[in-house]
Amino acid sequence: MKKWLRNATLGFAAVVALSACGAGNDDNGDNATGDGTTDASDFTVGMVTDVGGIDDKSFNQSAWEGLQAFGEDLNLVENTNYSYVQSANENEFEPNLRNLVREDTDLVWGIGFLMEDAIRTIAEQNEDAQLAIVDTVVLNPDTKEPYDNIANITFKEHEGSFLAGVVAALESETDQIGFIGGVESGLIKKFEVGFKAGVKAVNPDAEIAVQYVESFNDQTTAQQIANTMYSQGADIIYHAAGDSGNGLFTEAINRARNGENVWVIGVDADQYEQGVYGDESVTLTSMVKRVDVAVALVSEDTMNGNFPGGQVLEYGLDDNGVGISESTQNLSDGTEDEVDNYREQILSGEIEVPQTDEEYDEFVSGL
Repeated sequence: MKKWLRNATLGFAAVVALSACGAGNDDNGDNATGDGTTDASDFTVGMVTDVGGIDDKSFNQSAWEGLQAFGEDLNLVENTNYSYVQSANENEFEPNLRNLVREDTDLVWGIGFLMEDAIRTIAEQNEDAQLAIVDTVVLNPDTKEPYDNIANITFKEHEGSFLAGVVAALESETDQIGFIGGVESGLIKKFEVGFKAGVKAVNPDAEIAVQYVESFNDQTTAQQIANTMYSQGADIIYHAAGDSGNGLFTEAINRARNGENVWVIGVDADQYEQGVYGDESVTLTSMVKRVDVAVALVSEDTMNGNFPGGQVLEYGLDDNGVGISESTQNLSDGTEDEVDNYREQILSGEIEVPQTDEEYDEFVSGL
């Protein structure tokens, strides 16, 4: 592992209250500053969404909620101190990032690995800019090292997805389970492979259907894929597809209203509410990825003069950066205990969760 890869040791559940470790307050409630810090009222942070949009009920929304929590905790002004710019397509990534830098925004966020090329260009053209990106590590092609002006925020999605797979295997009545991905990539493969490994760890005989939408913003195609998977016998489908995943929820809700016993496992945020119909929900559980807390923490660190440029911050099960959502009302008795059992096996090193197809094949062969 490269020397610049730093495991984040902050317990996410313990640091949601940002003011506990932020700049001190004076008697008037204003933020006092020390060397290297910026007065909160002068600090600006902007976020560029990926194509899923700010209301995708998943990845982008979680990031924005983190920025809102940061701003609200410090009594900052939305659209003055903190704001977002929505991207309609990938061609807008670079100009959106550039505009925020030109406005002298203190910290500029790129949300999603699809922004890697755009943020690299901006970093090379603006060495004094402070940039951050979620879900990828942006390396200088010449040095093969991270840029000093980019903070790289990553997660161990495969670990959380493994636990989602455990839930799916325990709860499935048909032993047929589905996975719908957004854009096929190394990142989304971590979701897929970790999930499949969790399923197989519990039930080696389970069948797992996998299909990619090839978009994070195509609900229609995702719904069609879900329709096929459910029609062929799957009763639980996990998605890592951003806004496309809302098409899965639409299909599951339609079927549930007609009396079918089908379920969705959500992603990134607790998506229980996304599955609500009447007094029930088709959301079995969600693989929560605390993008919100990571965005808030790095924003606060930057305001306090501790911009983690050139670093890779990686959050996993060991610091509650990923995990299973707190909405457990649709889980059977004993499922949570079994999930905790597998979680402890991962933390102890007894189970090493695969991240690639090759590692998955090796994992399954050892069961």
